[in-house]
Amino acid sequence: MQRLARAALIAAMYVVLVYLFQFASFGPYQFRVAEALTLLPILYPEAIGGVFVGVLLANLLGPHGPWDIIGGSLVSLLAAIITYKYRNSWIAYASPIVCNAFLISLYLRFVFQIPSYWYLVFTIGISEAAVILLVGRPLIRYLRQRQGDWL
Repeated sequence: MQRLARAALIAAMYVVLVYLFQFASFGPYQFRVAEALTLLPILYPEAIGGVFVGVLLANLLGPHGPWDIIGGSLVSLLAAIITYKYRNSWIAYASPIVCNAFLISLYLRFVFQIPSYWYLVFTIGISEAAVILLVGRPLIRYLRQRQGDWL
């Protein structure tokens, strides 16, 4: 029951963070603060489902429709699974950056009508890396220190 509650809390936090920072959560430069939560599978396997549901619900709020709702959710699910599988490696931190940069750019190229796929790979990758390294990594460090206190 505790794991289900944690997954639901992660999903809810993701949605709230996207809503609060909506101005920076959608676009070719996505400084989506909620993406810091994509590292939580390093510590909690149930975060895989929480992140997936959170992205799905958050993207329902967004302006990009089915592409982002389905595509974004599936890319986040893939990244979360990789993060969990390689939780003791640098790959855990790289997976959300790489998956978002290379896969989200595939459909955002058409959504934004930007001719260069590589431009979006760069902008999404830089934005994602900033969130993961500046917000997500310190979050994981903090939660590791307080391992028993969070839920």
